[in-house]
Amino acid sequence: METPRNNIVFLSVPESLRGQFESMSHGHHHDHEENDEADQDSGSGFSIDPAIPIPVELPPGESKLDLEQLSWEMILSGMIRVVADPSISAEDADYYRHFVLAVKPDILEEFTEAAILKARNGDYNLALEIITALRGIFPASPLVLLNTALFLENRAAALEQSGREEAAEAEYEPAHQAYRELLALYPAFPDGLFNAGFFYMRRQNFLKARDCFSAYLALDPTHLPRDRRDKAHEIVKEIENRNLDDELFREAYDFIRLGEEQKGLEKIRTFLEQHPRVWNAWFILGWGLRRLSRWEDAAAAFKEALELGGDNSDTRNELAICLMEQGQFKDARKHLEAALREEPENVKIISNLGVLALRNGEDDEAAGFFRIVLELEPEDPVALEYFDSANSL
Repeated sequence: METPRNNIVFLSVPESLRGQFESMSHGHHHDHEENDEADQDSGSGFSIDPAIPIPVELPPGESKLDLEQLSWEMILSGMIRVVADPSISAEDADYYRHFVLAVKPDILEEFTEAAILKARNGDYNLALEIITALRGIFPASPLVLLNTALFLENRAAALEQSGREEAAEAEYEPAHQAYRELLALYPAFPDGLFNAGFFYMRRQNFLKARDCFSAYLALDPTHLPRDRRDKAHEIVKEIENRNLDDELFREAYDFIRLGEEQKGLEKIRTFLEQHPRVWNAWFILGWGLRRLSRWEDAAAAFKEALELGGDNSDTRNELAICLMEQGQFKDARKHLEAALREEPENVKIISNLGVLALRNGEDDEAAGFFRIVLELEPEDPVALEYFDSANSL
């Protein structure tokens, strides 16, 4: 047995356990004709090689392995963790993958369901830990890669929704990298193209979004769900009709996102000279002005966005911030409440209602809003600062 490394020990297959290994591996043949993901790394026909040591994950806090406590969970956990370790040879990693699939043929479905459940509960870190383990077992699986991209994107979006825009920006980059890997797959992965299109739309890169949806529509239609084809057609048409695939629009968004507001404002104003009725452009204009604390001008831009069809929670939340800064508390509240009706668990909106109540001298109401924020987002900096200040009085 080797010295533990990262809580993993490697041990020779003991004589007393070899029979168990054999019966376990041979007792779990699996036939996944309907599951391409499991087929690509099937554990069928697997046999134990006594010459290859077995990685075992030690229980938390343990530094030595007690063979009497050895369990299949410890062995499988050890294998799942080492398959992605660059110090493990490709041959051994492949052997461990087949070992895991022989013992646990339904691991793809089981782990995917567990990761999705964790993500739904907001535990994105654990969801990503599970999906990373799956990537080690199924390194060529486009489905596992897509779930990785979605979880990374959702984690970034959750940070953005809580008002932590800088932290969100840093988190979006690994999501973007995962989508780039999906788009590079050959043959093209339809679900990857479709979801990447929405990712780029949310990032205001409508040119790239149009390209993804167009590539999706260029695939064999017999393999594409009708509702998704219709949605992709609708989006491509809307992007082109509203000129959102104009390079100026993307450049404006990127400049403002990276803190170069003046350059972004120049780009979006040039765009608006050519396309004055595109609400998204008025939103970008308002966003840049708001970041420069030009409250009155920003509010006017957001009102124009609302008038032209951009009536959504983001526009109303941004407008409310500008109105609040101008002391127009009643109107600010009206827009925040409308935004909250659309997104009842949006931490950013609830937090702004708390800030508004505080500025209005309504301390009890503010405390109520900030308590809700902490229930949804325990690490929210604005709510934590409020309670720290209140407790220090």
